[in-house]
Amino acid sequence: MQWSEPTRIDEQWAWADRGECQDVPDLFYNAEDEPKGLRRRKESAAKELCERCPVLAECRTHAMVNRELYGVWGGLTEGERHRLAGRLRTG
Repeated sequence: MQWSEPTRIDEQWAWADRGECQDVPDLFYNAEDEPKGLRRRKESAAKELCERCPVLAECRTHAMVNRELYGVWGGLTEGERHRLAGRLRTG
């Protein structure tokens, strides 16, 4: 059996440094007490930013593999990721 060196945490997250979200992280997360209208507007704005992001695929993969529970990741909201994960498990 061959052992490999573990990947350093900064190397695992290197893709995130190139993300369009770097200057507006609050746009990607909602407070529990936020009104639904504001929540939808923030999610929509975050997803628009994701559409032109050079690391969209890496971000989405990270969110799905690590089961990120909150916020917009890789252009997907929490609900969209949960539904997609359910489909991936069942079929």
